[in-house]
Parts: sequence; structure tokens; C-alpha cells
Amino acid sequence: MTKHLTRQRQTKILATLGPASSEKEQIKALVLAGADVFRLNFSHGTADDHRARVESIRALEKELGRPLGIVADMQGPKLRVGKFKDGSIALHEGMTFRFDLDPALGDETRVQLPHPEILSVVVPGSRLMMDDGKVHADVTKVGDGYAEVVFTAGNKLSNNKGVNVPNLVLPIPALTEKDRRDLAVALDLEVDWIAQSFVQKPEDVAEARKLIAGRAGLIVKLEKPSALDYLDEIITLTDAVMIARGDLGVEIPPEHVPSVQKMLIRKLRKAGKPVIVATQMLESMIEDPRPTRAEASDVATAIYDGADAVMLSAETAAGKYPVPAVEMMDRIARSVERDVSYPRIMDAEHPDAVAEDSSDAITAASWQVAQTIRAAAIVNFTTSGSTALRTARQRPQVPILCLTEKLPTARRLMLSYGVHAVHTADVSSFDDMVLKAGRIARQQGIAAKGQRIVVTAGVPFGTPGSTNILRIAWVE
Repeated sequence: MTKHLTRQRQTKILATLGPASSEKEQIKALVLAGADVFRLNFSHGTADDHRARVESIRALEKELGRPLGIVADMQGPKLRVGKFKDGSIALHEGMTFRFDLDPALGDETRVQLPHPEILSVVVPGSRLMMDDGKVHADVTKVGDGYAEVVFTAGNKLSNNKGVNVPNLVLPIPALTEKDRRDLAVALDLEVDWIAQSFVQKPEDVAEARKLIAGRAGLIVKLEKPSALDYLDEIITLTDAVMIARGDLGVEIPPEHVPSVQKMLIRKLRKAGKPVIVATQMLESMIEDPRPTRAEASDVATAIYDGADAVMLSAETAAGKYPVPAVEMMDRIARSVERDVSYPRIMDAEHPDAVAEDSSDAITAASWQVAQTIRAAAIVNFTTSGSTALRTARQRPQVPILCLTEKLPTARRLMLSYGVHAVHTADVSSFDDMVLKAGRIARQQGIAAKGQRIVVTAGVPFGTPGSTNILRIAWVE
């Protein structure tokens, strides 16, 4: 592997691919800038577009000798108003209006809302929010196939603007027919993660898990407030969580988003499952070569909170400065992690080992031993990746070198805090384990000759879920 691809940070960077970053050389530039995992947004592009990007990423893996994770992000249901005769209408506070099922072009009095599921659950007092929360309308009357409203905020409503319905569970499946087709394509492409949109309840997650059938990890996108009511059940069912602050920030008060973000990161860390903070992180870099100070602070806050990964959306998919956006995120992450207060913050909330779980006890001990002896790295031999996930829960200050014979495991772990995954053959003896751990740690630039490393593995070797050995070794 190219030595400079060993990251000088623990937090991972997830970059979205799109028109600004489709070619192999562009994707390579993003990897060299700091991207660890790539997101394919199935709201845009064709199956052939996504296939070409996956082929480029897999070719780069071989070229650079580094696993790269791929997330296929499902679109989910898109709730939108219909169309207007003139493309849009002007609004004013107190203006009365009607949403109905009539497909005729709208005007200043009415427009189609082509979602009977919304009209079936709203009641007087419900609020509709449109155009990413810029337009507010309070429901005053509901009838058969229509709802009358009064606008309370907004200046304009135009064709096909999105609709959010806060505080209501809509009778709409999280996976649309388009999602099911896209899911089949993504699994055929052997992506590492599926991101599920519009999750409202645990049953939505269970359905996705059944369809995925273990062929990829599942990321639940938390963007509906109703999902927060079932949070513990959803966390149990999923493999990772994305805090999709765009829609979530429309449907809950903006002032609640920071505390919800912190709460979610704490819960996911305790559960030992990766958590991604997403949406509008360096938004101004879509057009400008530098972020605002507020955006830099926002990214830093997610890292101080202990997120596994931070995500770039349009910044890398369609922006003018995709590579500088990744470089900026990398610089912010490294700066935060060098702050003397950062280790204290991470150490303040160490999850306890699960009672009577020997594997959990070993990985918790590996962090403590590494800290005590000032080891250069913690080395995990793992098949399923569970050992590395347990180690990442502790948020160690040193890299977690994960050695696995399963390439899909290495790719999935690229999303996890501090994990530097290497695809390599398994070991068969204690001596082989120690020598191989030291050799690869040195080759990867993670440890130098004469430094110590903490090694965990399971006996019998190659048995998933059997971590029962902790060794301290010198790098030779």
C-alpha cells in the first residue's frame, strides 16, 4: 500500500460521487485527499452510472492496495406537491389554500398533493412543511381527498417541491418499487452498505434486512422524528446509522438537532455500531473554495461528539471543489484529534464490557493495555469484523489495525472509527500471529521497529466471534 494513505486521523470521511466525481482519476484524487468510503446516491443516475463508479473504485483498490467502502443510498418515498399553471405561485401569511388529489395544474387557490396517504392522516392543527422547511402551512379542515390550509410562512411555492409532515407516521412503506429495483442492482454490484431512507418504525428496517439477506451491511438513515420513538429497537436491527440532518432538521425544531446528534452518537457508540453525521457539512464549498467558519465548526463538533464518519454530499458529487472539500474535512478532523481536550472527551464515556462476554472483555482490555504501555497500535485478527467494532467503541487514541481474510469485512470496516483494515490471509499459530501483526503494522506505517503493539485474536484461529487472546508484542 502507498504509505501516505495511512490516515493521520481516526474519524472517517464518506464522499458522495456524482457528475463532479465520476471518472476513475477523479475518484483516485478523492482517495488521496482523504476519502475512505464512497456513497452512490440512487436518487440520481442510472444503473450503468453506478456500475461504472463501482468498477472504478474496485480497480483503485487493487491499484492502491487499500480497501474502499461503498454505500448505496436508496432514494425512499419522495413526497412532493404537484405542478402549477405558471410553474409557481406567490404566497403570503394568512393565505388560504387547498391540497387535493385532482391532477389538474394548480393556481393560487389549489394544487394537487398526489399522496392520499398524507391526506388520510392529517387533521386540523397538523402542519405541512414544503421546500426544505421554507414554506409552512397549517391544516384547518380535512375532507374526502383534500385538506384546506393557511400558509404561515414562505413567499413562493413552485412545481414538485418536497413535502414534510412532522409528528405523523405516514402509511407509506420505506422501500418503494424503485428502491426494490435499485436494491437488486446495488446487491448485484456487491456494494458494502445499503442506506435505507424514510425509516419510521422497526418494521421498515426488518423488511430491508430480509431483502438484503446478509449480502451488505444496513445503514438506517435517521431523518423522520417518528424513528426516534423506536430508537432502541431500530439500533438493534441495523448495522449502522446515518444522522440525516437535512430532513430531520426540517421536521424537528432546528435547536433540537445538536442535542439529538449528540444523543444518537452516544447510543451508537455504546452499541458498537458506526454512526455517520451527514448533510450540509461544508455546503458553501459547492460554490466556494473555502467553507464558512460555522461549517468548519459544525464538522469539528461532529468529531468532538465521537462520530465514526462525517459525510460530504453535493460538495463532492456536484460541487466545483470536490477534492478541496475532502482535504478541508481531513484537515479539520486532524486538527480536532490533535486537540488536548479531544482524548479526554473520548475517554469520558467508555462503554462497559458486556457482562460475561469474554470477547468484549478482551477488546476492552486491549484499549486499557494499549493506553498503559503507550502502544503504537491495537491489532485485531478478525473474520466477521466484530472484534474491530468492539475495539472502536472504546475510541482508542491509536490506530486499530484490522487484519482479515474476508475482503467484504475489510471494506465494511472502512466506515468505522480508527480502523485501518488490511485484507490478508489468516494465521495458524501464535508465532505467526505475532510476526504478521508486527510486519504489517510496520509496512503500513502504523508502527516502527522497537515499538510495542497490542494484539487480539481468537483460538481456534479463523473462528468468528471467538476473541480470547491478548498479546503484547514488539515490532521487529
